[in-house]
This record gives sequence, structure tokens and C-alpha cells, in this order.
Amino acid sequence: MNFCRRDILLAFILAIATLTTYWQVRHYDFINYDDEAYIYMNRHVTDGLTSGSIIWAFSAVHSGNWHPVTWLSHMTDVEFFGRQAGPHHLVNVLFHIANAVLLFFVLLQLTGEVWKSIFVAALFALHPLHVESVAWVSERKDVLSTFFAFLTLGSYAQYVKLK
Repeated sequence: MNFCRRDILLAFILAIATLTTYWQVRHYDFINYDDEAYIYMNRHVTDGLTSGSIIWAFSAVHSGNWHPVTWLSHMTDVEFFGRQAGPHHLVNVLFHIANAVLLFFVLLQLTGEVWKSIFVAALFALHPLHVESVAWVSERKDVLSTFFAFLTLGSYAQYVKLK
């Protein structure tokens, strides 16, 4: 599907609205619930992207979870930002923005309904139920799985359209 300027402008407005809503998380610190085990006291993560930590990410079940992409994401954050909590939070915000924009384009592709699609995507982006997933660094697994789910839906919709 070809997206027109209006669609891109709406996606941009959605991204700005989402960023504005969650911008304050850049001042948040890690919390002592899961962030300790996931990030700042996990030596595999705090070592960054090393061969040992990458092998660990794919082989370990830690904190009751096996999710290597999440571990690699946290390790990448450490590579770029160290142990500063604010940028780790902003990465979650960026994934959430990407998710909202992806949802808009996927719904638009599936339905052709611009205003209904932007409404649903805005509801997804700004609904208070998503605060935990966005503002809690350890919930990166949620924003990541949503990102890949929306990419999958969009890819499948495109495949069906081309078939």
C-alpha cells in the first residue's frame, strides 16, 4: 500500500504525542523490583555485548525467562549509555512509538480506514495501561514482542495482498 503525505503526517503527530506523553521517563531511575536482576546488577548485561554475554543471552534462563533478544537489547543499551537509567527508559519509549506507528500503518493497510486506524493507534499509544510496559525498563520484553508482532502482522498482510 502506498501511504500519502497525510498518512505520514498523522504518523508523525502520533509519534510526537507519544513522545510528549512519555518524555518524563528520561528522569526516572531503575527500580529495585526487576531492574536489578535484569540490568544494573546482572554482570552479563553490564559487560555489554561481549562474546560471553551473547552466548549467555542465548543459553540462559534468568529471572524465569528465556528471551535472548531482550537480553541483547539491554546489553546494547549498556554499550551505548552505560548504567544511566534515563536512556534505557527512552529506548522503551522509542520502541513504543515505533509500535504505535506500526500499528497505525498495519491497520491502515488492512482496513483502508485512515481515521479509525489513527484513533486505534492513538488509543494504543496513549492508554494508561501501557505505562508499565514503557516506563519500566525491565518490561522491554513487552515493547520488543509487540514490535515484532506488529512487523509480522504487517508482513503477512503484505504477503496476502501480493498473493
